[in-house]
Amino acid sequence: MLEIKVKLQEGVHQEFEFIEGKSNWIDLRTAERIKMNKGDFKLIPLGFALELPEGFEAHILPRSSTFKNYGIIQTNSMGIIDNAYSGNDDYWFFPAYALRDTIIEKGDRICQFRIVRQMEVVKVLFVNELQKQNRGGHGSTGVK
Repeated sequence: MLEIKVKLQEGVHQEFEFIEGKSNWIDLRTAERIKMNKGDFKLIPLGFALELPEGFEAHILPRSSTFKNYGIIQTNSMGIIDNAYSGNDDYWFFPAYALRDTIIEKGDRICQFRIVRQMEVVKVLFVNELQKQNRGGHGSTGVK
């Protein structure tokens, strides 16, 4: 089992909820009450720093209900945190853009993360031709 070290900011409660059998992502809660107006951008504090083991990275994404409940989207599509961002003050945030006025209460679950192995080093070879057959282009598998 992989062990991770977590440092909570003072006054923050973070449960790192892993719902066995339902998801292998860990839900994260906001560290403070957030008020956003339509068109606002905010780095929403999650209230913790985490020391990732060597060779691992974290992927952060919104929960499936985040947009429906709060009208916010994650601005960088997917957050990727490598193990170099593991210092005492390297606190995690959720970068959000509001599409409507919204209030997110302290402790609301707005995003989720998982820890994955980093990609191994890749050697790139430039060639004039590839050996496999063409598939037919973007969207070539059809709609039905």
